[in-house]
Amino acid sequence: MNKIDTINALGISFLFLGQGCNAPTIKVKPNILFIWTDEQAAATMEAYGNEIIKTPFLNQLAKESFVFQKAYVTQPVSTPSRSSILTGYYPHTIGLSTNNIPLPDTISCLPGLMNNAEYEYGYLGKWHLGNEIFSQKGFKTWVSIEDIYSEFYGRGKDKNMRSSYHHWLLNKGYRPDQQNVNKFSREFASTLPLEHCKPAFLEEKTCEFLEKNKHNPFILYVNFLEPHMPFSGPLNNMYKPEEITLPESFTDSLEKNEPMRYKLKKERVQNNYGTTENDYRKLIGRYWGLVSQVDLSIGGILKKLKELDLDKNTIVVFTSDHGDMMGAHQLVEKSVMYQEAIRIPLLIKIPFITTTPRIIENQVSQIDIMPTLLDLLHINNKVELQGKSLMPLIRGESNTVDYVFIEWNPDTPYNPEKRGSDVSFNEKELKQIWASSTRTVIAPDGWKLCLTNNDNSQLFDLQNDPYEKNNLISNPDYNDKIALLAQKIKEWQKRTSDTLKLPDIESKFIYGFK
Repeated sequence: MNKIDTINALGISFLFLGQGCNAPTIKVKPNILFIWTDEQAAATMEAYGNEIIKTPFLNQLAKESFVFQKAYVTQPVSTPSRSSILTGYYPHTIGLSTNNIPLPDTISCLPGLMNNAEYEYGYLGKWHLGNEIFSQKGFKTWVSIEDIYSEFYGRGKDKNMRSSYHHWLLNKGYRPDQQNVNKFSREFASTLPLEHCKPAFLEEKTCEFLEKNKHNPFILYVNFLEPHMPFSGPLNNMYKPEEITLPESFTDSLEKNEPMRYKLKKERVQNNYGTTENDYRKLIGRYWGLVSQVDLSIGGILKKLKELDLDKNTIVVFTSDHGDMMGAHQLVEKSVMYQEAIRIPLLIKIPFITTTPRIIENQVSQIDIMPTLLDLLHINNKVELQGKSLMPLIRGESNTVDYVFIEWNPDTPYNPEKRGSDVSFNEKELKQIWASSTRTVIAPDGWKLCLTNNDNSQLFDLQNDPYEKNNLISNPDYNDKIALLAQKIKEWQKRTSDTLKLPDIESKFIYGFK
């Protein structure tokens, strides 16, 4: 009988969970294994309704976890979303509203918030929050996989240094395909055999960390790049195009009152990925192959966790930094407010809690992840974060359904070299559209308002229109609903120091573009 079984048998409670006031107490330091992917929509797993994609290890993890059915990002693009997950602040609050901005020195991640030298802290995989390959924020073990962000390294950082994965590939006998800059491209890495791709590398390094720290409490983040673009890998042919069902909104034409930025994105998507149903089926098949590829490596990591008898004392979190449209509304990638881009998987396995039901329908935000981890670790954090712990929902002590808030801040300026036909907009209109910002609220009853400056806004009834085919923003019958939700956004903006000026109801939220 191991230490955890002995404690359970004696009826001793876990102090950090706040269970059992009358039983004798003992402090047991739990581990946290935080696994996340990049660009994985919720609807890629059995727990979220997809029974086609082969993810046996994530399926098993879901059966052992609390599954949040309606979990949302804070912003559907990498750097801003990651900043919220790792710090507990909204992107605009700490100034990380676009990609490739480093985390401020004054903002802590979990190692800094815990301030506990007994723990081993590790970060493995994609970071995308500045100085990509350099250890920071209290993480002693740092294993990097990306070299494309070297131009964004801070002062004093050697831009000629390369990632852990780069050196691992060199040791395998590979030579960089981008010889002029001494880099392995993402495209090159995606052509390698399964055992030499980034997921296998991260699996190997994670298992080494677990073996090394099997007798130490640890906090370990493992971040896979996949199923992010280039949407290609060794399992490209795992799913046949004719077996793939296109999204329900694939034929949605994006009506006149939809955001013009989305129409521009749709045109560019078609230029990059094709226009036919078969083009999208092939793309989706490759994307699904990447999901299955990551699942294999997650399986290897969870197997090692169990072999080392660490599973009984390790909290496992699984999520993604944002989703991907993958053909919904004939869009691909992220950066829009449709459900496919903003709704992500969120599993939390807590081996010490057996509360049921384990399927949580309440909508939640990734802003709540950091407060939840601190709650699980029984850390009395003196810094006021902007989310709140999900532990009352997990313990069944609360059934509150909150409003969820999501933001969009322009990440790339309009580039005339990529103009294409751009639906016959003039240069002034194009710059205005690409520079638009959005604030979204999703109400407990499923009404969703996306207020946008410099572009058309959106209103959806998710209960009756889950695939968002009918934008009700210009229907006067819903003015009262719009006013109520707009007020919720304004209140949230005030609480979180958001100074973005949004349109008022008199504007009708429609910009009358050509």
